[in-house]
Amino acid sequence: MHITASAISLNVPDPLASARFLVDHLGFAEKMSADGFVSLEREDAGINVIYLRTGLATFKPQSRAGSAGEGLLVVFVVDDIDAEYARLRDEGVPIVTPIETEEWGERYFQMTDPNGIVIQLVQWV
Repeated sequence: MHITASAISLNVPDPLASARFLVDHLGFAEKMSADGFVSLEREDAGINVIYLRTGLATFKPQSRAGSAGEGLLVVFVVDDIDAEYARLRDEGVPIVTPIETEEWGERYFQMTDPNGIVIQLVQWV
């Protein structure tokens, strides 16, 4: 097997709001979109992020079409966590966990997008 791309797909009430958040604050670009669907990419992220409107009829299997978010962290590793924290705080991004450093060397903070998806930025120290 040869994997050519990776993506995470999240069901949210307002895909456009979450997409704008990643575009405006994390430098993603819209790759494609349609009614209830937005796919975002960032060349250096290693993964595309897809937002689907909750309840979209084309979601399969329908039995798993609930909202994303509970217990979910979307995590991106960055080079300078302190600079990113300051920049995003100054942009008014809702920070839900200020910078913390775990004993195993994970320095991180968490923010939420407009649909409540927790996005965590990490730097390994």
